[in-house]
This record gives sequence, C-alpha cells and structure tokens, in this order.
Amino acid sequence: MPDLSVNFAGIQSPNPFWLASAPPTNSGYQVMKAFDAGWGGAVWKTMGIPIVNVSSRYGGVNYKDKRLVGLNNIELITDRPLKDNLRDIEEVKKYFPNHPVIASLMVDSRDEWQQIIKDVENAGSDGLELNFGCPHGMCERGMGSAVGQEPKILERITAWVKEVATTPVIVKLTPNITDIREPARAARAGGSDAISLINTIQSLVGVDIDNFVPYPVVDGLSTNGGYCGPAIKPIALNMVKECAMDPGVGIPISGIGGIENWRDVVEYLLLGSTTIQVCTAVMHYGFGIVRELTAGLEQYMLDKGFNSVDQMIGKALPNVKPWEHLNLEYQVKAQIEDELCIGCQLCYIACEDGAHQAIRLNENNELRIPSIIEENCVGCNLCSLVCPVDNCISMVRTDSGKKIETWHQRTEKGSIPTTWNDKRAGGVGHWIPEPKDALKQDKKEL
Repeated sequence: MPDLSVNFAGIQSPNPFWLASAPPTNSGYQVMKAFDAGWGGAVWKTMGIPIVNVSSRYGGVNYKDKRLVGLNNIELITDRPLKDNLRDIEEVKKYFPNHPVIASLMVDSRDEWQQIIKDVENAGSDGLELNFGCPHGMCERGMGSAVGQEPKILERITAWVKEVATTPVIVKLTPNITDIREPARAARAGGSDAISLINTIQSLVGVDIDNFVPYPVVDGLSTNGGYCGPAIKPIALNMVKECAMDPGVGIPISGIGGIENWRDVVEYLLLGSTTIQVCTAVMHYGFGIVRELTAGLEQYMLDKGFNSVDQMIGKALPNVKPWEHLNLEYQVKAQIEDELCIGCQLCYIACEDGAHQAIRLNENNELRIPSIIEENCVGCNLCSLVCPVDNCISMVRTDSGKKIETWHQRTEKGSIPTTWNDKRAGGVGHWIPEPKDALKQDKKEL
C-alpha cells in the first residue's frame, strides 16, 4: 500500500488528515476519539484567556436538497480554563505519542505569548499554530484577523513566538485580505516554519425576514461570523495555490477549507498542501469520515502510481498559468448525445439567455432534443455544466492541436486589438440575432 505518512515542517504525522482548530478539538475526549478513528493529527481548539460564548452560535446555508453547504459560526476560542486543556493534551499524548497535537494559540502581549508557549510545550504539544484569522469577536480586541490583516504586526508577533518556541510554528492566515501572499511572506519573515489557510470568511449567511434579524439570532440581534464548509473550497484552493507558487513564501502549507471527501484532499495536495485540516465535515458527519478519506486517497495513489504523499504535493502547480499564457488557438465545441438527452432544454435556455445563442430547438415539437449551431459555439462549456445528465453534453476539441499562440505572444507581435472597432477582436463575425428579434421570440412563445 502507498505510504500516507508525511513530515510537515518537522512534525511527523501518520497521515495528512488533521482536525482543524474548532469545536471537534475542544477536549481530550474528542481528540482521542478522532485518533482512534484514524485521524493523523489535531490542532487543538484555540487557547487563550477563556471567554464566554453566546447562544445560538451557528447559521447554515442549504442549497436545494443539500444541507449545510456553508456554515457560519460566531463561536470564539475555548471557554475552558487553560489548566484543563493542558491536562487533556498530556493525556492524549500518553495514548497517542505518534499523533501530532498542535496547540492553537491566541493571546495579546509578548509576555502572554511567551508564557502560554512554554505551558503548551511542557504539556507535550508537537507544534504551535498562531491563530491570526478569527474574523469575529476576537478581532475587536486586537487579535485574530486584526493581526492577520496587518503583515508587520503578524511578523512581529511571530518573531516573539520564535524567540522561545522549541517546536515548529505554524501561522494561520485570514482570507479576509486583498492579497493572501502578503501575510504569508510576513509569516516567513517572522521565522514561521509553516502556514495554514484559510481561516473562515467574514460573512452573514441570511436574514430572518419575519423578524428582520440576520442568522444566527441571539436574543433578537446578530453579528457577522466566520463562513466555512464546502462552499468556500474554491476560494481556499486559490489562496493555497497563490502561497504555494510564491517564492517569497516558500514554507510548507496546511490546507483548510471545505474538505469533505478524498477528492478534496487530493486537490489540496496537488496544489501544494502537505497536510489538510477538516472542521465542518466532521461537525456534519462525524469523525468516521476519515475512513473514506483514507481509502479514497490510497486508491487514487495506487491508480496514479504514487508511492508516497510527497510525490503528489504541488504536482498541479506547473499547469497553473496567468491568463495571458493560455492557448488562444485551442478550440472546443459542444456535442450532445441524443440517446442520453431527456429533453429538459436547460442547455438551450442557458445558451440562449446567458451565453452565445449557439443551441437551437428542433422544429418538430415531438422531438425535444436540442442541437448545436457549431459555427456559433464558442466552447464556453456552460451547456455541459447546466445539463443534469452526466456525459450527455461533452466538449470536443476541433482545432488541429498543432498551433499554440497566447495573448502574451500576440502582444509581443503587436497583433492584439488596439482600437475600439478593431477587426482583430474575437467577436468579429460572430452571429448574434438582431435586438428586435428578441421581441418576436417573446411574442411567439406567448
């Protein structure tokens, strides 16, 4: 079988599956239960001066028949006394000495940082994660994302930590910033051994339209919270990629955000993560999901010939380029499989109203199968994305495959459009119905 063990910034882990700092890591009971189920590591729920949480704390986003595609929380750091957490860490390490326990920390002053670091390391923590990402509650006190949004402050506090830390330091980054690479570079400049991202996204997930209060409701009031779950994965993947490709960062990455199945894990690894951290999926389905993550990753590695996780890390990064370096000569067109088509006409509606008017309806009303107007199809892919039947619409390559020319190359040759009505524009010659034809169509449909 493939070797799933990883070395993350000097922290050895039996597999890349870690629990993120969150409610599932709030106690030794939970962390031991997770390790017993197969999780490789855990980042303890953030410790600091204990707080008092509110009730309720969570708001959810459902989409059609899928519950909790997004989760909003206004829960803060641990409300348990530090001594209780330290006792639990010691107990966990007795039973699972080879499973890394990372202490997530959030305090204020230099003295507080350096004291709590000594406390958690004495308890047996294998690493430190500095929580510079919490977007609610703590940032109003000058912590959390208030630090993550100020690279110079982030660098300074990281340096404070490195003065006394004897275990690897991980800086957890906030996504609530214009360019994620700036705090990542600051983390490295401060001496951090690794980064983890992303923390939750500042959000409101909905409003009680009868009582005029956003969710979650706390005695008739609410506040912005942190958004997580499957809905944030595309944002998180892009930010992981940004950091992984930046030579100014150059330190290991623990990827976080919307991970729910083994394919999600693979995507994070291929874009540069060494470990992944999971929160919402465990809160939704329990610790047992690690069995599917493990089996799926192992099978994928067998299928692709990977012997170790290290061989996968960042393998997709060479194929990520700026838009100007994509091949303008590459052409695909939609193709509909008549035998699979159910006649829903979603592709026609999407193309007609939302894209390029490249699909026609059969004039025979008894046959509801649409057809592609090939000369008008620009290969945008929208029709295949809205089609509810797998493999009914495919995108077929139509160019010779022998020519490569990019916008960058055309710019260097001086062959890009430079005037308002330049005949070198991409839409020249593309047929579009006359504006008045839209009125005729509406009347015909009525």
